[in-house]
Amino acid sequence: METLPRHIAVIMDGNGRWASERGLARSAGHKAGARAVRTLVEECRSLGIPYVTVYAFSKENWQRPEKEVAGLFGLFRSFLDSELPELDRQGIRLRFIGDRGDIPAMNRRAFEHAERKTAGNTAMTLTIAVSYSGREEILNAVRKALAAGMKPESVTMESFAGLLYEPDVPDPDLIIRTGGELRISNFLLWQCAYAEFWFSDVYWPDFGRDDLRRALESYAARNRRFGRSEA
Repeated sequence: METLPRHIAVIMDGNGRWASERGLARSAGHKAGARAVRTLVEECRSLGIPYVTVYAFSKENWQRPEKEVAGLFGLFRSFLDSELPELDRQGIRLRFIGDRGDIPAMNRRAFEHAERKTAGNTAMTLTIAVSYSGREEILNAVRKALAAGMKPESVTMESFAGLLYEPDVPDPDLIIRTGGELRISNFLLWQCAYAEFWFSDVYWPDFGRDDLRRALESYAARNRRFGRSEA
C-alpha cells in the first residue's frame, strides 16, 4: 500500500457478544480475542507499521463481574507467558499504559518484566492499555504540571503532551473500532485529535488480516489535510 499509518490504535470490542452468540462463556471470547491480537501484531509487523496500541481493559471495565475481571488478568499473564519470547525475537517492544495502582501485583510484575526484557527492541512498539482512561491520563498530566510548578504561559501543546503516558510515541493516524459500536470510549482522547477512524461490525475475535487490509485501504484513500485547505 502506498500510504500506511505510522501508528494504528484499536478498540477491541465484541469478545463477549462473539462468545454469547456461540453459546460460550465470555472467557472464551476473551481468549479468542487474544488470538486476534497476535494476528494484528503479525500483520502490522510484516507491513512495517512501527506503532500499534490496543485497548485491552478500561477503567470502566472494573465494574464487570469479579470473576470475569480475574479471568481477564489471568489471560493477560498467559498471553505474556506464551507470546513474550516471540515478540522479543521479532524485535517488538512491549509497553503498558494505564493506572497500575489498580492492577494485581502479579500482573504488575509481569508487565514490568516484559517492558524490561523488550526495552531495547526497535522494530515495532506494541502498547497495551490496561486500566486505562483517556480523561485520567489528561488529569494526571495536569497534576504533573502543577506539581512541577509550571507557569501558565509555559504550558504549550508540546510541553503538555510531554506529560502524557507515552510522550515519545506519535499520535495514532488510524483508530479502528470493532463490534459495531460508533464511539471512542475514553480512549486516547488527547492523541486522537487528528486520527482517522474505521468502524467495523466484525466482532474482535473475527477481525483478521482481510479486515485490517480494508481499513488500511480506506485510510490510504483519505485526504488528510489537518485543517489546511485543499490544494
